[in-house]
Amino acid sequence: RYYFVLEEGRVLAPFSITVTPCDVPIEWSILLYKPPPAKAAPGDRDTQEVSKSQKASSLVSTIFSYKGNSVETYMGMSSHAALYLLEFLSTERDTHITVYLTTDTASGLLYPELPTDPRIDIVGIGHTTATLAWKHSPSVLQHRDSIQYCLLVNEKHNYKSLCAAETAIRSSGAKLSPPSALSLSPYLLEPQQVMILSNSELSIINKVSSGEVRQVCVGTRNTYTVPNLSPSTQYYFDVFIVNILTNASAAYTGTFARTLEEPEPKVTELKDGKVIHVVLDGKMQKFYSLQYQARHKKIHFTFLLCRGQIRVHITRNGKTVASENLSGLRYFSLKGKLLDTYLVQLRSTEESNASVKVQASPHFHKPLFPLLPESLKIKSFSKLRTCRSVTIAWLGTQEESKYCVYRKRIEEDQIWRELQSADRCSGPESRHKSEKVLCKYFYDINLQRAVTTETIKGLEAGTLYLFDVYLFGPSGIPVRYHSKVVRTRKKC
Repeated sequence: RYYFVLEEGRVLAPFSITVTPCDVPIEWSILLYKPPPAKAAPGDRDTQEVSKSQKASSLVSTIFSYKGNSVETYMGMSSHAALYLLEFLSTERDTHITVYLTTDTASGLLYPELPTDPRIDIVGIGHTTATLAWKHSPSVLQHRDSIQYCLLVNEKHNYKSLCAAETAIRSSGAKLSPPSALSLSPYLLEPQQVMILSNSELSIINKVSSGEVRQVCVGTRNTYTVPNLSPSTQYYFDVFIVNILTNASAAYTGTFARTLEEPEPKVTELKDGKVIHVVLDGKMQKFYSLQYQARHKKIHFTFLLCRGQIRVHITRNGKTVASENLSGLRYFSLKGKLLDTYLVQLRSTEESNASVKVQASPHFHKPLFPLLPESLKIKSFSKLRTCRSVTIAWLGTQEESKYCVYRKRIEEDQIWRELQSADRCSGPESRHKSEKVLCKYFYDINLQRAVTTETIKGLEAGTLYLFDVYLFGPSGIPVRYHSKVVRTRKKC
């Protein structure tokens, strides 16, 4: 029970009471205590009895009552000094509510105003996204600096208030951050929270027992595309218009939608001896599938990693026969039966894009890819470095192969981009003719001596150069060594 008094005034005094249940339905009432009637004359027993009954019946009256879990506001007028009583009752379990009483009913600043049509429209739905739109709140036009929209996305149900959402998430073991969290440090987040800040937009993901609950505040925009959803999953969307100065909020009518089913992955047919170049999207983290039907008992799969990091998974007739991360050139020799069906699944293990060349063949003695050395690193010799020349070395193999050296002048801020974008499967055809230094053939039966060096002359002093070596095997397919960056000496 709570009591409050409205002072007597010459004119009618308006007031409003807003009650927000934060969990289960509640019962609440407003009772008014009226002043007792004038006292009867002494000795008038009949009048006294009537006065007692009148007092009992007229002293208190219920002027409003409600039962439920919606946000309710009572608007009233008081023209005399009166004592009001607020009664709250929870019939299900312990809970909490928010109550706000004001006599300043004209400004309407505390609780933002909902539009006449408070529905949320689903204007687009995809496999992993949902685009929402809603009518602007009148409060946005009046108090743009202190008003913003916040969205809540979850897989359980809609919430009638931000307070109710906060209670549900807290009971699940996480904590919903208020909109004022825009000023919070990420280090103050709960352990089960992830904060994402991109394009000046705050998004907080709470890991709870019933899945993820996402909270994102989007300023005064009235459209938003929710990213990174799971396919074929029902989501519930709520929009709250929030006064960030007081944390008071009003809820739009929530909606829900199911994301589209993920399409069946496209399966590409592998043909004997043919090399397929596969580019993998790191952000989507999807498997790329290749299928091969064996026409021989022994099958050889070859993978040449061109860029990034890749996971390969091979099944034969539905049973796993190989699964590992790729590095450089990798062969898998598998033995089965005629007409066995092999499924090769590839995916990037990083957020950046990756690429790989794949070949399936029953003829292991005729590989299209060149024999690779133990290491594809290029070494430079600091003691042999001058103002005008650089000496580099690289490993070869027991097979006579062609090696071509290229150089490129670069700036300091280009190093990271050049090294990250290097494609170890690309050949010299993408390079400018002026970057070519030389081509040479060499091999050595003794792998300990299969090393060659080259001194590149005609360089400028104190300048950064990017050096590349390309290895060509019998089939002509090139393999690019890891790029090496070397700076010539400034003074000699």
